[in-house]
Amino acid sequence: MAGRTPGRTPHTTATGPTASAAGETVGARLRGRIRRLRRRLRRTGVDYFRGAAPDWFAFALMLVAVPVLVALNVWIPAWIPPTALVLPVLAGSLLLRPATLVLLYAAAAVGLSTESVIHTGERVASDNPAAYVYGVTPGAALVVGAVGIAGLLVAQFRSRVGVPWRGGGTMLFDLRERLRVQSQVPQLPEGWYADMALRPAGGQSFSGDFVVAARTGSARRTLEVVLADVSGKGMDAGSRALLLSGAFGGLLGSLPAHDFLPAANGYLLRQDWDEGFATAVHLVLDLDTGQYELLSAGHLPGMQRLGGSGRWELRESAEGPLLGIYDGAKFEGVRGTLDRGDVLMLCTDGMVEVPGRDLTEGMDRLMGEADRLVAGGFRGSAGRLIERVAKDVNDDRAVLLVWRR
Repeated sequence: MAGRTPGRTPHTTATGPTASAAGETVGARLRGRIRRLRRRLRRTGVDYFRGAAPDWFAFALMLVAVPVLVALNVWIPAWIPPTALVLPVLAGSLLLRPATLVLLYAAAAVGLSTESVIHTGERVASDNPAAYVYGVTPGAALVVGAVGIAGLLVAQFRSRVGVPWRGGGTMLFDLRERLRVQSQVPQLPEGWYADMALRPAGGQSFSGDFVVAARTGSARRTLEVVLADVSGKGMDAGSRALLLSGAFGGLLGSLPAHDFLPAANGYLLRQDWDEGFATAVHLVLDLDTGQYELLSAGHLPGMQRLGGSGRWELRESAEGPLLGIYDGAKFEGVRGTLDRGDVLMLCTDGMVEVPGRDLTEGMDRLMGEADRLVAGGFRGSAGRLIERVAKDVNDDRAVLLVWRR
């Protein structure tokens, strides 16, 4: 066999392995135990030291800051109180991992004890009770301890998320901007105008309502818009809305119009969320003829204002089931035509839902307010509608207006 020296045989005995083989077995067992221990430490969140050069650099700086603050407190106690130790503790909660943060806390505790001993000795030596004002009071110790506990919770949350404190905010900002960009209606040809506005519940950055839109078909002469409302509101529904908006954006235009809602329904079912249902309305508009079709999945009906008569009509399709409820759901549509001067309005239930009142009352109010905006044109009116109709509602709100001029 390759690797053996000709004419020599392995050095073994009939009684068992050699001392060398026994040593290799013990070494292999030891290495295996070390690997298992490291995996266990990594799972429990203690193995933070490997490959953490930036972490150790920040730790060294804050560790040096502790004796510096202690020395300054002893030298100029009127300017540097004992509670100044919260500064490295607070910085550590933003930069360090929990394991190294605990070491910093130990150093801060030693520094606080040192200050207490020094100031107590000065007070006894000078026999001046007024010197106690510069000492470590119980309140100062409680403040440093409370900040330390809060900082440890913040560090554990950062460790669980797996991003630095600066990167976490950047990531959330990027996700919010992606959701906003996906909600923009594409540029429409001459004679058409679309306006969309969205307001999350409670003034938050993320919403359970979202819009995806695209121009599809031959020569991109078809506008497809999906207005969806995910169960929940605000931050609770924001992550699911972001995931669904990306999935819906990929499906939109890739499938025939009547296959979109069944495919979206199947996608939600595969997620197996505890609160995984959503409503949606799918608009398919021919930009040449003005003919459109609305397909609904448990969503509110569309509202069309006829330019000739100035009347509003409900475009209510045979209501399909909510998305994510059961497989094999069927979704029927309603057809109509947008003539010149007509407006089609779609909204989520946050625009019309009032506790103790029927949805039709809220829809009547919404159409009445929209009528008052006709004189000034519909440009920018989606945001004004939300401010007038549903300004203080604690729910996500979205409204879409499509106007043929």
